[in-house]
Amino acid sequence: MAHFRLMRFPIIPTILVAAAVATMIALGFWQLRRADEKAALQLQYERNWALPLMALPPGAVADESLLYRRASAFCLEVTQWRTTGGKADSGQGGTRFIAECRTGAEGPGFVAAMGVSPDPKAKPAWSGGEVSGRIVAEPRSGGLFERLAGKSPPPRPMIVADRPAPGLLASAPPVAEAPNNSLAYAVQWFFFAAAAAAIYVLALRHRQREKLPPKG
Repeated sequence: MAHFRLMRFPIIPTILVAAAVATMIALGFWQLRRADEKAALQLQYERNWALPLMALPPGAVADESLLYRRASAFCLEVTQWRTTGGKADSGQGGTRFIAECRTGAEGPGFVAAMGVSPDPKAKPAWSGGEVSGRIVAEPRSGGLFERLAGKSPPPRPMIVADRPAPGLLASAPPVAEAPNNSLAYAVQWFFFAAAAAAIYVLALRHRQREKLPPKG
């Protein structure tokens, strides 16, 4: 009987398939936990939207618990302008101008989205001053492989300015939402695990039938 079972369930392939199925099931449960975390974040963002104006806390990494709050900060000097794709409050697409702001002699400073222009070569006439608006995370820099390898720096807090810099259009206000597709991903991982197990069992049965001696 023991020999029959070993022949029916070859050790190494069975271990590999079992490990793959266990990994997929673990990923499914991880996505379920992420779904709960994202639901809690969504509630936090909705509460933040209604909170009063605050001073932008110092910090080099965007704090998820503060996203979409109204905040203000003083930009002593614009050290650099960056551009990304963006959309104006009117719905018009264009180039978004992001100011790298210095807040003192030391420290991480902050970044501010100062508006959108249909002209990607526009030169904003703004060198610093008071900025107020909603806190979001700055656009991630680096490519996908750099992010996966951990070489891309974490996003800093960015204020989407209520009032644009001279010569720019006001940016479209950010949307306070945490996209929650983790439940769908969890279902997919559980389905993949069940499918892999079923396919392996069917393959073993087919293999066993081929080894049976012909009748008669």
